[in-house]
Amino acid sequence: MRKVMVFGAFDGVHEGHRAMLREAKRAGDYLIAVVAQDHVVQELKHRPPKHDMGSRMEMLQRENLADEIVVGDIELGTYHIVQEHRPSVVAFGYDQDDFRRDFEGHLAEFEWHVDTVTLDPHEPEKYHSSILHG
Repeated sequence: MRKVMVFGAFDGVHEGHRAMLREAKRAGDYLIAVVAQDHVVQELKHRPPKHDMGSRMEMLQRENLADEIVVGDIELGTYHIVQEHRPSVVAFGYDQDDFRRDFEGHLAEFEWHVDTVTLDPHEPEKYHSSILHG
């Protein structure tokens, strides 16, 4: 089975998230969505999430687009969640370039081969979280 993993805050699921999840799912057989912990969202976006992690996970679950939804690592750059789930592919959003580069710098730490892909944007001028959520 080819597992695909995506990462996000998912702070209010919008059509851009839905398109990203559908595209990521096409890269494999089983999609794991990793939801960033509240303090990690604060660190990355320099603002707290509008919804707590539990609510963000519930919103994502209701979309029924991921096969599994899991809590992200406590600390950025550790990739314990990747070690635990051993995906074949890690898919990054079009706006996650820094994250992708950091992750690719850790590929040698994994005992299996992991492909990385960058997903296409879906109307980013309309559906980017920073536009929708300020």
